[in-house]
Amino acid sequence: METAIVPPGPRCLVPGLQLLSFRRDPLRFLTELARAYGDAAQFRIGPQHFFLFNHPELIKEVLVTRHEHFIKGRALQRAKKLLGNGLLTSEGEFHRRQRRLMQPAFHRQRIAAYADVMASYAAALSQRWRDGEEIDVAREMMRLTLSIVGKTLFDANVESDADEVGRALADLMDLFEILMMPYSELIERFLLPSRRKFERARARLDAIIYRIIEEHRTSGVDHGDLLSMLLAARDMEGDRSGMTDEQVRDEAMTLFLAGHETTANALAWTFYLLAQHPEIEHRLLDETKAVLGDRLPRFDDVARLEYAEMVFAEAMRLYPPAWVIGRLAIRDVEIGGYLVPAGSLVLVSQYVMHRDARFFPEPERFDPERWRPELKQARPPFSYFPFGGGPRRCIGEAFAWMEGIIVLAVLIRDWHMRLIPQRRIEPLPRITLRPKDGILMRLERRR
Repeated sequence: METAIVPPGPRCLVPGLQLLSFRRDPLRFLTELARAYGDAAQFRIGPQHFFLFNHPELIKEVLVTRHEHFIKGRALQRAKKLLGNGLLTSEGEFHRRQRRLMQPAFHRQRIAAYADVMASYAAALSQRWRDGEEIDVAREMMRLTLSIVGKTLFDANVESDADEVGRALADLMDLFEILMMPYSELIERFLLPSRRKFERARARLDAIIYRIIEEHRTSGVDHGDLLSMLLAARDMEGDRSGMTDEQVRDEAMTLFLAGHETTANALAWTFYLLAQHPEIEHRLLDETKAVLGDRLPRFDDVARLEYAEMVFAEAMRLYPPAWVIGRLAIRDVEIGGYLVPAGSLVLVSQYVMHRDARFFPEPERFDPERWRPELKQARPPFSYFPFGGGPRRCIGEAFAWMEGIIVLAVLIRDWHMRLIPQRRIEPLPRITLRPKDGILMRLERRR
């Protein structure tokens, strides 16, 4: 540790300027920081000391090799107000216990059973669409993935709740910037209307979740869904206890929100990119017809839809739903020879790393060919990490890949989506990377 050095970074001569720059456009701020200072950089916003690491080996150190030196960053610490002590926000032994309890729900056999749900719900959406109709594909994907996660998580039809959930999520997203700001605990005290709005949104989501938990507890029936497994789970490596209703609520809320928000954004960006690259869309369409014919995809088809996986992977490279990971150092730690003092916030950004020309030549170009097996294997781990890494890697990764590929195959076979001219479509970096103001498209049915 004595030989560790401090990485370079910008000097801010005007108080508050870096906070303003970061808040105005965090994607640009972090990208320019990496471009100017290389693999490791530091900066300050108010009292908070930040580090940005942007090399696969350094990212691996943060997320894997030295993960025990960190806890979740500021955003997810503050997200406990909504998610409680769920898998995304919990720490230490409690997190390990909860992951043990939940892991069987995501085993291959269990995930395979959800393929038919994903395909049938995507087909139902396709049947509702009309030739020539104008849609916001981002909103449509949110509704679709909400329905899918409602069925697979709760064995419940939550379509009737979709608008209510959507409004509550929009309210929560609007308040996210407040949660991220330095001194946000003090600011919150003076923003009583915002606090009340947040609490009302959380209460609306809680009412939906607790209603479904109560229905399951009362019936005592295994519905074949994830919630049934959570209610029945016992910690066989520990005290053989299960989860309380509050713990089930926290895990269910986490899966409910994370399980539809991220995949919906990934799908919306995929259709946006395909609309601008007809040659890629045509090749994807050809594969879909060759593999599926006129039937819906099944679990075994997912591995055969190789180009669909490449398209989805490339879309998540350019527009990763989780665009940054924050870790708070709980003790002094050395990362790649650089000293990170206790209390510092370390950032590793999928958005920035995925656009690094050292690993992705012509990084702004949408090119699914990057994901041919030989090219994929030639790149180092953590040059691409849309689902994080280490012991906190997303537990639902296999679920998300399967859902993305199946939905993509069903909808692209039936519909061509043409972009409607609107103001520039931009990514909005909040908890996830949403398209700002949605993505308007005109539907054209394939003949």
